[in-house]
Amino acid sequence: MRVGLWGLAAVFLGAFAAHFLLQDRGYVLINFLGYVVQMSVPGFLFALAAAYAGVRALLALWRAPRRLGEVVAERRVRRAGQKLTRGLIHMAEGDWSRGERLLAQSLRGTDAPLIHYLLAARAAQLQGSDGRRDDWLKLAYEEMPEAETAVLLTQAELQLEHQEFERALATLSSIQETHPNHPVALALVAKIYQALEDWDRLIALLPQLGEARLDTRELEILSAAALEVYAGRHGITHDDLERVWGQLPARLRKTPRLIAIYALALNGLGLGTEAEKEVRAALKRDWDEDLVLAYGRIQASDAEKQLRLAEEWLKAHAEDGSLLLTAARLCMALELWGKARSYLESSIAMSPTADSYALYGRLLNQFGEESSAALAFSTGLGLVTGAVNELPALDSPSTRIARDEAESVDGGATEAESGANPTTR
Repeated sequence: MRVGLWGLAAVFLGAFAAHFLLQDRGYVLINFLGYVVQMSVPGFLFALAAAYAGVRALLALWRAPRRLGEVVAERRVRRAGQKLTRGLIHMAEGDWSRGERLLAQSLRGTDAPLIHYLLAARAAQLQGSDGRRDDWLKLAYEEMPEAETAVLLTQAELQLEHQEFERALATLSSIQETHPNHPVALALVAKIYQALEDWDRLIALLPQLGEARLDTRELEILSAAALEVYAGRHGITHDDLERVWGQLPARLRKTPRLIAIYALALNGLGLGTEAEKEVRAALKRDWDEDLVLAYGRIQASDAEKQLRLAEEWLKAHAEDGSLLLTAARLCMALELWGKARSYLESSIAMSPTADSYALYGRLLNQFGEESSAALAFSTGLGLVTGAVNELPALDSPSTRIARDEAESVDGGATEAESGANPTTR
C-alpha cells in the first residue's frame, strides 16, 4: 500500500516537472578549475542518470566474482545438505555402506563437518569396520580439535557398543582428566562396570554419579542392579549392607524399587522385623508394586499382624493383583491354605504373572492336585518365555465363597488336623 502511494506521487511529480521543463528548459552552468560546462536542465538530468547507471554497472562488475562465489558456495552447501539427508535416510533403512558413502560426499561444501564425520564413524562400525570408524573419528578431531570431548564420547560409546570395554575405559579416562564429573562420561563408565559385572567399582562410583546429577531413572537402574547383586553375595554382614546403602545418593534411598531391594536384603540377613518397618513406612508415602510384593516375602516376627495389615490394605486396593499375591504368600506362611488359594486365584484372574503361577503350583501340590500344579508351573514358565499355555481351570467365585465359608465354620474344629490335611484351612 505504501509503495503504491509513493509510486503514484512520483508519477504526479514527474508530470508536474515535465510540464514546466517543456515550457522553459532553463540551463545548468558548471565552472570547475577553469572549465566551464553549460547544458540544459533536461540534458543535465540525463547526464546525471547516465553517470548513476554507469557507477552501478561498474559496482556490479566489481562484485560479480564474489557474488558468483557466493552462489556456487550456496549451491555446494545445498547439495551437501541433500546428500546428508539421503545418507541419513539410507542409514535409517539399514544401508550402512551407501549411507557412509553419501556422508563422505556431503563433506564437500559443508561448514559443519563434525556431525558428518561422527555419523560416518557410526556407519562404518555398523558395517563391522572398526579401523574405518577410528579413521573417521581421527579426521573429526583434526578438523575440530575444540570438539575433542564430543569426539571422545562418541568413540567411547561406539567402543562400548562393540564390547571393547577396556578401550572404552581408556577413552573415557582421557575425558575425566579434564572433566572428572562429566555426566555422560560417568554414565558410560557405569555401564561398562555393569557389563563387566564389576559391582564393587560400580558401587564406589554411585556417589559421584549422584553428584553429577545423572538422570534419576538411569541412576536408579544402575543402583538397583548393583545393590541386588551385592545383597545376594554370600557372607555379607549387616554392616556391609548399611555401608553400601549409605553410599547410594540420598534421592535414591527414597525410591520404592531401591527400598524394596534393601528391605529384602535385610530380611535375608534375618532382620525381617526391621525390613517390615522399612516397607510399611515406604508404602505410607508411595503405594508401589515393588514394595507390595516385597512385603509378602518378608518374614517378620508377627506374620499374623502382616496378614491383617495386608487385608486392611485390600479394602482400598481390592483389585490390586500384586497385593492379592502378597496376601496369598502371607496366608501360606501361616498355613492358611484355603484362604491362600482364594487370594491366588483372584490375583491370577486380575494380573497373571510367572510368580503367581509358580506359587499357585506349589499350593496345588499341597492339595495333591499334581496335574493342575504341573499345568500351573508350565503356564508360569510360558509367561517368562512368551509361549503361553492354556491356563489352569480356576474355581468359580461361588466355589471359592463356599470354601471360605466352610473354612470359617470348621476352622476351630480342624485346627489340630491342619498339618495332615491342608485343604481344611
